[in-house]
Amino acid sequence: MNGPDRSTRIGAARDRPCTLVVCRGCCCGNPRKHPGTDHEWQLTRLRAAAAESGGRLAVRTSECLGPCGQANIVVVQPSGEGRRRGGRAIWIGWALGDDSTDDILTWATAGGPGVADPPPTLEMQFVPTPGEAQARSRARARGRRARR
Repeated sequence: MNGPDRSTRIGAARDRPCTLVVCRGCCCGNPRKHPGTDHEWQLTRLRAAAAESGGRLAVRTSECLGPCGQANIVVVQPSGEGRRRGGRAIWIGWALGDDSTDDILTWATAGGPGVADPPPTLEMQFVPTPGEAQARSRARARGRRARR
């Protein structure tokens, strides 16, 4: 790839909006698993907020992200500004009801990771990424073997 194309791509990342990645794989968004949740309404609300944000918020859907026992999963990815300030993607589990969706939207529209603090109630729903969970499991297993 030549220089100008590469610098254009880097420049685009600088202006990247806070992005909500909404899992809609095998368990998340599944009305059989969570029959009391209006999954379509949640996605409609998130997309409407993105449309009204003037480009500061984006919404994507994804196939299965992994932690199915904590469905529905929403990953809040930092904006370019948030990343420059040290923000990293935050995984939110059990994002099923209106209160959770409200908290996610409040945080994301305020800037998201690296820019704004999440609502305390939302922090209780933070879950480790699948990679973090695997690393913790391996560390626990090493600790058990060392105690033997």
